Amino acid sequence: MPLFFRKRKPSEEARKRLEYQMCLAKEAGADDILDISKCELSEIPFGAFATCKVLQKKVLIVHTNHLTSLLPKSCSLLSLATIKVLDLHDNQLTALPDDLGQLTALQVLNVERNQLMQLPRSIGNLTQLQTLNVKDNKLKELPDTLGELRSLRTLNISGNEIQRLPQMLAHVRTLEMLSLDASAMVYPPREVCDAGTAAILQFLCKESGLEYYPPSQYLLPVLEQDGIENSRDSPDGPTDRFSREDLEWQNRFSDYEKRKEQKMLEKLEFERRLELGQREHAQLLQQSSSQKDEILQTVKEEQSRLEQGLSERQRQLDAERQRLQEQLKQTEQNISSRIQKLLRDNQRQKKSSEILKSLENERIRMEQLMSITQEETENLRRREVASAMQQMLTESCKNRLIQMAYESQRQNLVQQACSSMAEMDERFQQILSWQQMDQNKAISQILQESTMQKAAFEALQVKKDLMHRQIRSQIKLIETELLQLTQLELKRKSLDTETLQEMISEQRWALSSLLQQLLKEKQQREEELREILTELEAKSETRQENYWLIQYQRLLNQKPLSLKLQEEGMERQLVALLEELSAEHYLPIFAHHRLSLDLLSQMSPRDLAKVGVSEAGLQHEILRRVQELLDAARIQPELKPPMGEVVTPTAPQEPPESVRPSAPPAELEVQASECVVCLEQEAQMIFLNCGHVCCCQQCCQPLRTCPLCRQDIAQRLRIYHSS
Repeated sequence: MPLFFRKRKPSEEARKRLEYQMCLAKEAGADDILDISKCELSEIPFGAFATCKVLQKKVLIVHTNHLTSLLPKSCSLLSLATIKVLDLHDNQLTALPDDLGQLTALQVLNVERNQLMQLPRSIGNLTQLQTLNVKDNKLKELPDTLGELRSLRTLNISGNEIQRLPQMLAHVRTLEMLSLDASAMVYPPREVCDAGTAAILQFLCKESGLEYYPPSQYLLPVLEQDGIENSRDSPDGPTDRFSREDLEWQNRFSDYEKRKEQKMLEKLEFERRLELGQREHAQLLQQSSSQKDEILQTVKEEQSRLEQGLSERQRQLDAERQRLQEQLKQTEQNISSRIQKLLRDNQRQKKSSEILKSLENERIRMEQLMSITQEETENLRRREVASAMQQMLTESCKNRLIQMAYESQRQNLVQQACSSMAEMDERFQQILSWQQMDQNKAISQILQESTMQKAAFEALQVKKDLMHRQIRSQIKLIETELLQLTQLELKRKSLDTETLQEMISEQRWALSSLLQQLLKEKQQREEELREILTELEAKSETRQENYWLIQYQRLLNQKPLSLKLQEEGMERQLVALLEELSAEHYLPIFAHHRLSLDLLSQMSPRDLAKVGVSEAGLQHEILRRVQELLDAARIQPELKPPMGEVVTPTAPQEPPESVRPSAPPAELEVQASECVVCLEQEAQMIFLNCGHVCCCQQCCQPLRTCPLCRQDIAQRLRIYHSS
């Protein structure tokens, strides 16, 4: 590859122009001109030298390129021996070859607008040179050999840094036009330079001791001999010199004809060998090109087919992976948000425990419970209270017996089957017998037995305790979140992805710690309630008649927090709305800020968050329900009760045991997760301390470590899924 392709790669258009000009120069009948201008060349290609040598071109045009040197490596100026016109203007040449004098046939040399610093001394050998243009370069002086240019007619040295002309320039008798910067000249003086070319030559001839002759006397012999060297100046004048040169011209012409004929024979032989070699080379190239095209086409088709199949498969895999990642990301965000809400609620409830305790005012209620007045004894509704006790004991006994039967059926499936079934039958028979008993007899038995009255009071006390109910609600929420986290972790393992695995593990450990803390708080609260019951039992040793019936009736008649807030001024519909949304714990906050339906209709979720309602789903649900109530009241004004209206029931209805979370219910719906051991039963057991929900009750008994994380099992907790 030629050097200029490595230095600066020409554009496609320039490359095509170069190929076209080279082909055009080689065609039969082409003229003697080789024009490779405007081809963005950094060097003259080797092919141009060969073309000029073989086809004996006389004009070489290489202007408007990027040439930095005229002669590339492995090339000789003798290849341009026949060139008469050499046009190199508008390039980046910094110097001309030292052997430039070998171009003896050169008549025109144009190196305008380059970067030349000096001219070679061999330029004096260009005896046929008639035009020399070195305009707009960086020349500071001219060589003395310039005076040997006996045929020079035009010299342009303007646009340089030249201040002195060589005296030898006086020997150039044919010079007709000399262009220079007169203002910068020192020798000849400026006024001589301003007078023109003739004045400059006269000055130089006078300085050299020569007689000045006009150029017109020397111009005719120069044009006739067309490149033959002129003899040195004779003091006899040009007329005698022409007679001597005539004989010399005839001798040289005969020699020239002989050399020309010999060169022609050599040229024909060279062209024949060149044509034969090119023909063989073209055949080899054609065969190689055809085979190469076939192989490339086959490889290209196979590669295209493989790439198409691979890209299609990759698109499918990327789409599937993207879909799964979006699902996992959405699930992780939902679980993370719910866990953060749980943690915030737990923190908030810890901070507000003192407020709840102060609202309950346990000790004051204890004293009130321990003191039984005569009025309460007289107003004792014996049969109504006994009926409520019977219903409470029946429900409690039913639940306990069903749970015990279910546990015994699972644990003692083989060995204790008969005994467990018998015991279960006896207990169910007992329940059936209680149901079949006459209502009046059951009530009479409850009225007479103090132990049954005490058991009914204990069950009602646990059920109506606000703190115990909140702890149960939080435990249920945490169990649901742990089950969802376990399902998400199993799904990640099946997809073989580890993204955000550490975050899920941290959330699971945090929920496990919170669950253990709530279990301890639940047990502690039950101990406190039992201590209260023990103190009540100690106070009842006075054998006061109907002690436990009066305590049960008082607990039934005790007004809940919502009713107290109603009596303090809260709207009944607002209290009912919060109870329906399981947001009773926000009643003190609403009462403290004196919030009403009209005021809530003008508030935004951000305002509720500032008041203290932290759940985003609950904020939107409260505002939506308030707007519905107000719209219904505008349609039917009689539906809207007056402010402060209070309804005091004789025995307030107890809210259902199950407490819905404050977050939107749809988010807590959990799909059933199967046991990772038997792969048949539903996962029912929580392993602590790790928090995984991955085994059924039957498979977890022999396990000592968690099947998923291999952590030691410190505690097992059963989950009862609601139907």
